[in-house]
Amino acid sequence: MEKPVQIQPRSHPQAPIPADPPPQSRLSILFAAPHRSMFLAGAVQALLAFAPWAWELLARAGLFAGPAWPWPPAWVHALWAAYGIFPFFVFGFLMTVIPRWQGLPDTPGGAARRPWLCLTGGWLIFDTGLLLSMTSVMVAGLGLVLAGWLLVARLLFPAAFTPGKARLHPGSAWCAIGAGCLGLVAWIVFAASGNPLAARIGISIGVWWVLTPIFMVVSHRMIPFFSSSALPKYEVVRPDWTLRVLLGASVLHGALAMADLAHLAWPADLLAAGTALWLSWKWQLRRSFAVRLLAMLHLGFVWLGVGWLLSGVQGLLHTAGIITLGLAPLHALAVGYFATMTVAMVSRVTLGHSGRPLVADTLTWSLALGLHAVAFVRLLADLLPAGQAFLLALAGVGWLAVFTPLAMRVVPIYLSRRADGKAG
Repeated sequence: MEKPVQIQPRSHPQAPIPADPPPQSRLSILFAAPHRSMFLAGAVQALLAFAPWAWELLARAGLFAGPAWPWPPAWVHALWAAYGIFPFFVFGFLMTVIPRWQGLPDTPGGAARRPWLCLTGGWLIFDTGLLLSMTSVMVAGLGLVLAGWLLVARLLFPAAFTPGKARLHPGSAWCAIGAGCLGLVAWIVFAASGNPLAARIGISIGVWWVLTPIFMVVSHRMIPFFSSSALPKYEVVRPDWTLRVLLGASVLHGALAMADLAHLAWPADLLAAGTALWLSWKWQLRRSFAVRLLAMLHLGFVWLGVGWLLSGVQGLLHTAGIITLGLAPLHALAVGYFATMTVAMVSRVTLGHSGRPLVADTLTWSLALGLHAVAFVRLLADLLPAGQAFLLALAGVGWLAVFTPLAMRVVPIYLSRRADGKAG
């Protein structure tokens, strides 16, 4: 008798458990999105470039001996600020938003690698030449920085001038970057020849044809947009003519500044002041305080109107033979507007593009308000000549007191994966 055959159930091989993705290197994370590498470099540069400047200001206050400068220190300060600090943040932001403005795919993170290497390498070379008083090294460094600017301009051109798309905001921003390339050429000429006219042209272009236009473009485009997403029943007011007025005033002021005739721009300056303050009112500054992260943008924008107003008043008084206000109008823009808007935008982009809640915590809010205090102190330095040395030193130390904890907060984020696990 045969034994019954026992049928064994067929065993199916288990599906392999997916392995955890290999850990990303810090370098790959850094170049996962354009803003990461650019913002990191900007945060570091804001400290490296201001440390010797704060030292210079403390020395002027009589606390100790100051550093040795091969160029007038104020000119080095202007070069660093206009071409070596704010542009890192500007480039990172524009690489992120211009494609989105135009309805295009995001800029790949790796696209920022070559310009970033040129910019960071160029400034390291320039600073080395500055330290050693070697003209050829400084020229080489600025040449590499210029190459970085040209690469950024080349990268953004197709998006900025996409056929059939609006060009006012992206096109204006791109033209400002192009102007910055001309400004760097002027600085290279100064470094090679020592011609002070070239330095004045470089400074004027950096302030009035590069930074002021770009920050106004970004403000005009983004503040109403962010406000409408955060405030209920918000009406977006963003007429194109307001931006054209602001840009026209900036271009005119810059052209006159190159000829050492900036005081003649006072009618355009006052028109720009009225336009900026009107926009601040229409954008509902008061309501923005319901959301701290939004209020940071609105408060920064107020300084644009203040800067234009001070510049117009200064020019008008100059025509009457009254020389006053010193560099207060310039620093109302540079510290009051550029710096506070930078902190506001960097905070927002860093949080949003790292998968973190869009909330300004106590530290972020305190640093933002602290920077406004620094701007106020810097203006007082020109308005109260008797205490100028002390106030300048206080402003320089105050800048470091704001940007040091800010850098400590954001730099680790740029070297870490998104909190929500997404790419970028």
